[in-house]
Amino acid sequence: MSLREAIDTSSPGGRLVFHVFASMAQFERDLIRERTMAGLAAARARGRTGGRPSVWTPEKLRTARAMQAQGEDIASIARVLCMSRATVYRGLQKEVHTP
Repeated sequence: MSLREAIDTSSPGGRLVFHVFASMAQFERDLIRERTMAGLAAARARGRTGGRPSVWTPEKLRTARAMQAQGEDIASIARVLCMSRATVYRGLQKEVHTP
């Protein structure tokens, strides 16, 4: 069906058709979401994790910690490690708050 079809929502029949189409669209969206969540859960059960791989390695983290201890600023740490300043901030902050 095309969105070019005119539905007269000022009449009771037009409102009914509009609400039926909206309900069908919402139902389809809910099914897609349910299937996606089930697929992600099944992948996690198989040991797969989603998302972009981290640029942090234990060696890079040790280097960043050492540079920070020597008083280097975040921009120079980011240049040496070839990553953004935001990534350095997040990586160093995450390690501090991890138990």
